[in-house]
Amino acid sequence: MPRRFVLSAVAAVALLTAGTGIAEAGTLTVEVLSNRANLVSGGDALVAVKLPRSVKPASVKVTLNSSDVTSEFGLRPNGSYEGLLGGLQLGANVLRAEAPGSTAGQATIIDHANGGPVVSGPQVQPWVCENAGATDAQCDEPASYEYEYKSAVTGRFESYDPNSPPAAGVATTTTDNGNTVPYIVRVETGYQDRDQYQIAVLWQPGMSWEAWAPQPQFDHKLLITHGASCGIDRHTGSAPSVLDETALAKGFAVMSTALDNAGHNCNIVTEAESLVMAKEHLIEELGTLRYTIGTGCSGGSLVQQQVANAYPGVYQGILPQCSFQDAWSNGQEISDYHVTRRYFEHPEGWGPGIAWTPTQIAAVEGHPNYGNAIIFDTVYWEALANPIKTCAGVQSSEAYDPETNPNGVRCTLADYMINVFGPRPENLWGPVEKQIGHGFAGLPIDNVGVQYGLQGLKEGTISPAQFVDINSKIGGADIDLKPQPERFAANEPALKYDYLSGAVNEANNLKNVAIIDLRGPDPGAFHDAYRTWSMRARLEHAEGHFPLNHVIWFGETPLLGSPTYQKEAVVAMDEWLTAVEKDPRAITLEEKVAQDRSTHDKCSNIEGIQEVSVPGIGPVCENPTLLTKFSTPRVIAGEDIATDKMKCQLKPLQQSDYYPIAFTSEQWALLQKMFPSGVCDFSKPGVSQGSTVPWRTYQSDAGGESVIYGGKPLGRAPAHSGEGWTSRAFAGWLK
Repeated sequence: MPRRFVLSAVAAVALLTAGTGIAEAGTLTVEVLSNRANLVSGGDALVAVKLPRSVKPASVKVTLNSSDVTSEFGLRPNGSYEGLLGGLQLGANVLRAEAPGSTAGQATIIDHANGGPVVSGPQVQPWVCENAGATDAQCDEPASYEYEYKSAVTGRFESYDPNSPPAAGVATTTTDNGNTVPYIVRVETGYQDRDQYQIAVLWQPGMSWEAWAPQPQFDHKLLITHGASCGIDRHTGSAPSVLDETALAKGFAVMSTALDNAGHNCNIVTEAESLVMAKEHLIEELGTLRYTIGTGCSGGSLVQQQVANAYPGVYQGILPQCSFQDAWSNGQEISDYHVTRRYFEHPEGWGPGIAWTPTQIAAVEGHPNYGNAIIFDTVYWEALANPIKTCAGVQSSEAYDPETNPNGVRCTLADYMINVFGPRPENLWGPVEKQIGHGFAGLPIDNVGVQYGLQGLKEGTISPAQFVDINSKIGGADIDLKPQPERFAANEPALKYDYLSGAVNEANNLKNVAIIDLRGPDPGAFHDAYRTWSMRARLEHAEGHFPLNHVIWFGETPLLGSPTYQKEAVVAMDEWLTAVEKDPRAITLEEKVAQDRSTHDKCSNIEGIQEVSVPGIGPVCENPTLLTKFSTPRVIAGEDIATDKMKCQLKPLQQSDYYPIAFTSEQWALLQKMFPSGVCDFSKPGVSQGSTVPWRTYQSDAGGESVIYGGKPLGRAPAHSGEGWTSRAFAGWLK
């Protein structure tokens, strides 16, 4: 039989684990394997005790809050003295292990409710439990199990009854570790963090499975699937499908949560929180992991890229497809489309003699298809930014109305994320906020100083008169999104928190993450191709060099690149991470990820995309027409393709900056009036722009009843905890 990877953070026989199972000195060490010790949830945890060589397992005594729990532990088949510890109380728990003649070891485990929160702080209300089996207001429900089998006849998944299995027709699969088994999958469905999760894995009915003794087909790898779009539902949803045939056939577990479906929940913190909780549960049930890969298109790419950066360790490799870098820098783009549409679609407001052709409009918006702006604005501005409406889970009687219900629920993404952005300070309050005595969520959107159409002006596509007219009339909106002549001005401290939280993805914590971006041509349906190169630019800024952890596959199929890319990328990423895992060199994880990649950029022969060979790097996909055909209003206004400056620093308005373009005295006077403090200087960092500080929490206690607006960093993981998330090669995430 081929050599198997049997993973336990303390297994003596596993070369790729985070420990040896034996303490070299005379001290017992308590290791919380299934999660960081301060983020445990659900009342249980997978725990191991490393024993000095002189200590016999039978002599060990383990206590939890002074109660004897030794019977929960034992020397397991993987060589570890291990137990699935239950009975944790909410808040702090002291787990202590001792043996005669040795120094005792202990760990403090902070337990959180199964219904959450763990890091997100006070949960949004109202929240409707739509699962019929909910046992409490947190939507908790006992897990249920269903079975599917791959039919050898149809090639499709069909329902499987372990008590009445089909006589024939069950396909087989040979997993990565060389085990050939019937292709039967168990799908677990349960509820955590007030919402649904699912876990699928190859399962041999009738065989036992313990975390320290899994069934042999399990390869200790995890694929996380994600949903699309960006939404702010306030009720339970459905977890994205976990029946990924490529990963399951290889022996992976496949997991998803309803809250990792951005179309249901676009809050980076609850996205990450749900994955942390589900990953812990999976490890407690199935066993420790070697590494985790994410996959998903559109909103699924958004979750992967922003969570991987803000909560490093959730993934070791990601496969963003039709990618978005994050929610909030794209929110900036939506706001630009909203105000430019408001101008372009109301010609009655244009100045005398002003008219716009489609080519000239494209020279402002950065995209040749005006439908791109219409779709993006129509789909998301109303859904995510307008507070005067209802949203899923909110009754009309509960919804905000500035006149009839000023204390009602504001259905905006910012208010949904108020723990992140904090309320607006009193000096910014409008009439309604003054009436109710508190601020609404801060808004980090800004267009002060933005020169719409600047590149088109310099290239001669639009005239000085058009440039002056649109910039003098573009305006913005107030906190209730009512149009106003003044530009949007980002609120502080929300702007600062936007960066610190990772809601704007600065990519500064991604150097250890392997990334394959799967991309196809831009069809003009707001999945703009520039975002792939935007992410590469952010990585280059963060890493200080060409990002060798970032690979682009650009194919001919719109959005997706190719119908086969996702399956092929799971295999390629698995090979890449396996190579990193096996690399024995004493170099950093960043260097291993860069040097051990088994794939590289590849591009189909599509207009505007070309594959070039770069010495020392290899094939690189370049997009020479990116900045002229497929960009954004901000790129046209002078921002670089990274598009992560939510508010620009300003420089004085000077006629020499426009040479040889000449404005009339009236036009120049109007520009001076519109830009009294100056115009954007995109050569400088954005206002309050800073790196994402990883692993932030927005609550000061385990119950999450009090909020820390803007959050605070948890810092490195407590000693000897979380090591079951990856094999030793990837353990740097704990720092």
